[in-house]
Amino acid sequence: MIVVTLPEVPGYRIVKILGIVKGSTVKAKHIGKDILAGLRQIVGGEIKEYTEMLAEARAEAERRMIEEAEKLGANAIVNVRYTTSSVMANAAEILAYGTAVLIEPSI
Repeated sequence: MIVVTLPEVPGYRIVKILGIVKGSTVKAKHIGKDILAGLRQIVGGEIKEYTEMLAEARAEAERRMIEEAEKLGANAIVNVRYTTSSVMANAAEILAYGTAVLIEPSI
């Protein structure tokens, strides 16, 4: 599956638009990592526990979006975007979305 943030895939042409696809997940760290994150917040710097959490969440949301596109018969997803929102204290939703398409090499 080709996944791009561009409106098209260079070297290919879109032959069919299959629709919007999305994938999301809500992630939270366990209390032990929240305590470490709180301590890091006091001294400053990167809060690695949350960086890891969001990276895992983005990967999961993208995987789910790709699965949805595969079910439609797509071989690419264009205009991919990611968004995040807080759903409760110490938990975030990551949403990945784009347009599932069928592409073929341009001649």
